[in-house]
Amino acid sequence: MKTTFFKTILISFCFLGSCLYAQPDVLSYVKQFEINKANYIGKPFSVLLNDMNKISPKTVWDSPNPNNKNNIKKSLFNFTTKEKSFKNAITLLITWKELLPFKDIEYLSKKNEFYFTNEEKNFYGNKIIQDISVYR
Repeated sequence: MKTTFFKTILISFCFLGSCLYAQPDVLSYVKQFEINKANYIGKPFSVLLNDMNKISPKTVWDSPNPNNKNNIKKSLFNFTTKEKSFKNAITLLITWKELLPFKDIEYLSKKNEFYFTNEEKNFYGNKIIQDISVYR
């Protein structure tokens, strides 16, 4: 009985430990795309997405453009659920070469509740990257 209890405790600690290290691993993985941004600037977003073979964005948010509310210049891609996107989330900030129409992004955001689905992948896939930044 004691052996089973100790095994359960040991497995629980191992699982908890792996969960605690998951976020830094994701951060270091996504940070590599910022470090290697020269490979992606001037290319479609699909090139970056295709290179992300370990993890892909879970949600996408637009960054308001104070100079032009009808267009979006930056998008934030998070690697966690929508509920966790507001608290210390790992964020891939993409600045687009061309402005994106807010009405198109608003439609997708409402339809898919900010989740990064195949529709978003297709929409953003052909957009050209101007800059990449990763932060937490």
